[in-house]
Amino acid sequence: MSQADQYGKCPHQYELQRLRKVTPRPAAWSHQGTAFHAAIETYEEGGRRLTADQVADLFRADYTRLINVSLKEESNLDRWMTAGTDGQSDIEARYVLGMDQTRAYVRWAEEHKPSLWKDPVTGKLGIERHLTADLGGVTVQGYVDQLLDQPDRSVRVRDLKTGSTKSKFQLQTYAVLVRKVLGAEVNSADWYMAKTGGLSRPVDVTQVTEEAVGDRFREMDQGVKAGNFPAQPGFHCRFCDVSHACSFRRG
Repeated sequence: MSQADQYGKCPHQYELQRLRKVTPRPAAWSHQGTAFHAAIETYEEGGRRLTADQVADLFRADYTRLINVSLKEESNLDRWMTAGTDGQSDIEARYVLGMDQTRAYVRWAEEHKPSLWKDPVTGKLGIERHLTADLGGVTVQGYVDQLLDQPDRSVRVRDLKTGSTKSKFQLQTYAVLVRKVLGAEVNSADWYMAKTGGLSRPVDVTQVTEEAVGDRFREMDQGVKAGNFPAQPGFHCRFCDVSHACSFRRG
């Protein structure tokens, strides 16, 4: 699913990363997000029985492991991607931030008690659901962080974000996948924003159709097959993990 977003943002980045297989530069923010998701998934699957400190310990272990793996692959921290600080400081800062964000999620969940949807066929909870379907003639897969029960008996799609970048198309795609694969009604979607410790405004997806979403994936597929990979340099170059192999980068 992220391939369509990436191709839409910069087809040349898509080519470098997915076709030329350029080794991406490591970034502590990526490991922070991965470890946060894993900790929250374990917490939710366990029926929210763990304390905030216990869930933070899960984050600590996974974040440390991921950082150590990346350090073995790239020990020169000057080559790591950072948000304005040096590599070592960024690793340490995101460790603290991730611990705080993980504890904050547990406190938020204990207060608001969001109701996770349960698949009536399989009994599986709506946590990290891997869904695959043909959209526009393209096989599309997505990992939906959470599915929530709604008062009108529909299902809300929720994506957990540790950063600030949000993709409405991602939520739209998830909504279509949930409808098509799980047969559930989806009228709304949102993001849990770890930076603020709360939810975004809901996104109305009632008018989002399989045809419209499929068209975008088909356009991407046609562009890739045609070898159409123009560079679209801009501010996002600062956060591109393959920019070191790009002659069009800015910043």
